[in-house]
This record gives sequence, structure tokens and C-alpha cells, in this order.
Amino acid sequence: MLDPKIPEGPLEHKWRNYQTQARLINPANKKRLKVIVVGTGLAGAGAAATLGELGYEVECFCYQDSARRAHSVAAQGGINAAKNYQHDGDSIWRMFYDTLKGGDFRSREANVYRLAELSAPLIDHFTQQGVPFAREYGGVLVNRSFGGVQVQRTFYARGQTGQQLLLAAYSQLSKMKRAGKVAVFARHEMLDLVVIDGRARGIIARDLVTGELKRFAADAVVLATGGYSRVFRLSTLAIGCNGSAIWKAHKRGAFFAAPSFTQIHPTALPQSSDAQSKLTLMSESLRNDGRIWVPTKRGDDRKPNEIPEEERDYYLERRYPSFGNLAPRDISSRAAKERIDAGHGVGPLKNAVYLDFRHAIERLGLDTIRDRYGNLFTMYKKITGVDAYTEPMLISPAAHFSMGGLWVDYELMTTIPGLYAIGECNYADHGANRLGANSLLQASIDGYFILPNTINNYLEQLLSEGEAPGVDHPEFEKAEREVAECITRLLSVDGRSTVDHFHRELGKVMWQECAMSRNRKGLESALVRIAEIRDAFWGDVRVTGTAQEMNGDLEKALRLADFLELAELMCTDALQREESCGAHFREEYQTPEGEALRRDDAFAFVSAWEYNGGSFRLYREPLHFEYVQPTVRSYK
Repeated sequence: MLDPKIPEGPLEHKWRNYQTQARLINPANKKRLKVIVVGTGLAGAGAAATLGELGYEVECFCYQDSARRAHSVAAQGGINAAKNYQHDGDSIWRMFYDTLKGGDFRSREANVYRLAELSAPLIDHFTQQGVPFAREYGGVLVNRSFGGVQVQRTFYARGQTGQQLLLAAYSQLSKMKRAGKVAVFARHEMLDLVVIDGRARGIIARDLVTGELKRFAADAVVLATGGYSRVFRLSTLAIGCNGSAIWKAHKRGAFFAAPSFTQIHPTALPQSSDAQSKLTLMSESLRNDGRIWVPTKRGDDRKPNEIPEEERDYYLERRYPSFGNLAPRDISSRAAKERIDAGHGVGPLKNAVYLDFRHAIERLGLDTIRDRYGNLFTMYKKITGVDAYTEPMLISPAAHFSMGGLWVDYELMTTIPGLYAIGECNYADHGANRLGANSLLQASIDGYFILPNTINNYLEQLLSEGEAPGVDHPEFEKAEREVAECITRLLSVDGRSTVDHFHRELGKVMWQECAMSRNRKGLESALVRIAEIRDAFWGDVRVTGTAQEMNGDLEKALRLADFLELAELMCTDALQREESCGAHFREEYQTPEGEALRRDDAFAFVSAWEYNGGSFRLYREPLHFEYVQPTVRSYK
């Protein structure tokens, strides 16, 4: 049932072979075809703008008040590409291997190689769009390192890379909107997918200003809605980020792959109280020059500058001397947790570690550090009141990226024909752990380069089938009715507890039992607790206001209802995978040194889950490694 559609031929020829054999649609016929794109981040805006440029009729949706407010803006550290400007030994093959290894050999070779292969032309693409990448004195684009690699392949625009890339994508989207080729629907949230005769044919969306439910029909639907780490409540994601679009697609038949593979970022600002609604991400780029440490003495209450050098434990440098402070995110986060749990945590709640720039400033000078990271230091001071040029930053692990998502094949199509998932909302390139600066890369490549070359393979078949079903089709009416019934049910509970109360309870369970480390007992108890929270939510939640108005409370309730179901699948997946790999760390499976113990003999597959009326059925896509032999993932 799970055909990844990997092209024939040597690894370096697969993408070219695919393009050579793909179906084509002439420009006159493209005008007859409509595509819905949900999401306006780098993946969604890139796809919508490119499809519009190609001649398709495109409708693009986002829940924000402007397409440029998508969360791609938050990935500020950089974007990877194998251009080898530094002449330090980088290549497409090395980037492919680093990414495959970084994901602990739990992703497809063909997809990962294509990611590396298309990285170089993407930088040229963005440069031509006017992205102000940092340059050396002579004008050549400059690079820096990110975690999990030993070369410099990360292109950046100071600490604003995501913002600058998104502005470029937004400008292209605006150009197509002005040309009348793309219609943008801001403040519209997708609440269901419409499937007719087994094919994706449209969506039901709610106008978040008026509350009106609307039907939109198309020949294909593209989801570019980002990740779902808000299931933990406290995360680095914007408060509005959610997993509802992909969850609705899952319940309509799209398989969900590796849902438990969620990344914990090692450099976020620590939680300061239970009243917080989100956590702030400090870019991983800071780990290029900053050194991470904790006091060697447990419970040390001295100020960091009062602790002498010999009483500091630079634990990443000690444990992983080859990579040091640039160890991959999953390993760095677990190492921080281990030090914090052992009593060496710092800060008011003893839940953080130090990120120190003293040595970098002494070595490079204050001006250089300010030039590289100035806006990040400014942001840190605005939030904490601390000048990180003179005192170490406090950082702590936080829920961040979703490696899991809808299962897609090589064409980025889900198990529902006509439904595509691009960017972070799919499971395609990162395996069990994403390397830093690969998120902007995947989103951009999916939207600009891959989808526009694969969607025609499906759409070409529709040209001979006559007129597509319209919004008056019974399936549209049925889907809209089900959405309306769900909204009515939520508003009718009239309980005593807020949506935030239940989200806080869910977040605590997920962070404790399904975050940086998991074990059978904890996951089994989490499944029981999630069911209890879900029952309490539907029996005692209080959603104020009405459905016929702008209602933020209702928006949060609809998203949490989906998170409560998604959380159950995440724990089910984590319980089923009896090994440790990447961000999935089962305490029962670890080496004597406390590192992840992978079980390739039993779990070298992508777990793909089918929704089955409230339960989940597992399918396996075997992972075949023809060009790379999986090895023990060591960064020592």
C-alpha cells in the first residue's frame, strides 16, 4: 500500500530521471486547473507563487491577518547548501550523508539526496530575489556552521534569515496576487478536507472574522501548514501554530508518519512560570561562538561571572570532543537535561544552562560578535534585561520542530490522491532528527522546486475526465455540516474550565512522558491520562462567544480538540518503536554511555498510521539503504 515512487537509476540521477519521464501539461490546459494551497510560509508561498507563475489557478489560505506573518519568519539562524564556498571539503554527497546520519538513518536515501542536490541552486534563486545574505569583504557569500556537521555550509542574513527569505517569498506571492493568478484568503482557517471518490477535491474553511463556513473546490489540495509541536503547549512555535489541517486530512484517509519524532531545541529561553504561553527560541547559530557550561558544584547559587574557570563543566566539549558545542540538537538537548536533572541546573528555577560568549569576544572582538548576532543579543536583553555581552545567556531545551507529519511519496503526495503535503507538515527528509538550518531549506525546496515538478503528474490525468465536482457536491455539504456540528458541540458544553487549562494539562503530560526521553510505563500512563483529559475537555470546557463572530476562544478549542487526538497517536507511535533513534529516546534502549541504541534489525522502517475510527492501524515502509551503510551515530 505504501509505494514511495522512488525513481530508477543511480542516486545522483534519480531526480533527473524523474523529471525526464514526468508528464507535462501545456500552458493553455494549466489555466483549466485549480490548486488550493493551505499555508503561506516558505513552502506555501513558494508553491502558490510558482504554480501561479506556471499558469495554474491558485487559491492560497492562511489563518494570519497577512501572508507574511507565517512562522517561517522565526527560523533565523540560516539555510544550508552544499556550495563549498569555504573549500573545506563540502559536497552534495557529504551533505546527503550528514543529513541521513543526523536523522539517525530513519529517512529515505532518495529524498535526502534530492534535498542536498537542490540546495545549491536554491541559494542562487534567493539571491536573485534579493535576499541580503551575509557576504565577505570581497563580495562572496559567507557561511557558518550548524550542529551535526564539520563544515561551514549555512548561509545567513545576520540573525534574520527566516524573515528575509519569507519576505522574498511574500514578494513573489504578492506579485502573482497582483497579476490575478493567485487569490489569497487571509484570516481563513481550514477545518476539513473534502474527499470525493477517493480524491482530494477541496476544503472547508472558516472566515475567522465573520465566523462563516465556506466551501472551496479544486483539482488538488496542497497542505503547507507547518509543525505540530504546540501539542506540548509550551514550545518555540507561535501560539497560533497548530496541527489541525494535517489532522483533519489524517482522519479523511491520509496516513500519518512517525508522529512521535518531535525535536527538542537546546537553545531556548527557559520557562519562568506556569503562566507562560510560549517559549522564545535563541538561534542555534549562537552555538558557533558561544560555549555551553554548568557549574561543577550542584546547586551553585553564585553569579556566573563569579564562578572560576576550573569550576565550570563544558559538558558538550567534554562528552563530544569532535563536535563540541555543535553537537546535534537531540544529543545537545538530552545532555542539558542530564546535567539539569543531576542538580547542576542554573537560573531561578534551576532549569537552565549557560551559553557564554566571553571567550569568543576575547578572541574575535566585540564588534565581530555584535555584527554576527547583534539582533539576537538585543532580543535577549529586551526579554530578560541581561546584557549577554557581559554575562552568559540562560538557555534550556524546548519543544520545537516536527520531523513526523503526513506520509508522502517521492512526489510529495499523501495516501489520498490529489492531496500533497510540503514543508514541515510532511515526513520526508529529516528522519528521527533534523539538523539545524535544514528547515528553511526543505520548506523552500518543496515549494519552489519539487512540488511544481511533480503535481503535473497527477493533474495531467484529470484533463480527460471532464469537469471537476463543485462546491454543491453532497460531500462538500456533508463536510461543512460535520464542521458546524463540532463547533456547536463545543459551544454547547458550557463548562467551568478554560481551553488553556486543558492545554496546560495536556502539555505537562506530553513534556513529561513523550519529549526528550520516553519509557513504556510513562507512555502507557500518558495514554490513560490523555484519554481522561479529553473526556474532561468535552465535558467541562467553557468556550465563550458565538460561532458568528471573531472568536479566539473557539479557534483555540478547535485546535486543542485535534491536539488531544494527535497526542494519543504520538504516544502510541513512541510506545510501538522499541528502540532509541534521534529525538526518540526510549530509556530501555541505550548504550552503557547513555547514548541512543538503534535497532536496525527490527525498526528500519517508516511507521505510517491509518486512522481507524478512533484507533490507529500501523503500516510499515521499509527503508532500504543502497548507497550508505547505517552505522552507530557517534559525535564523539
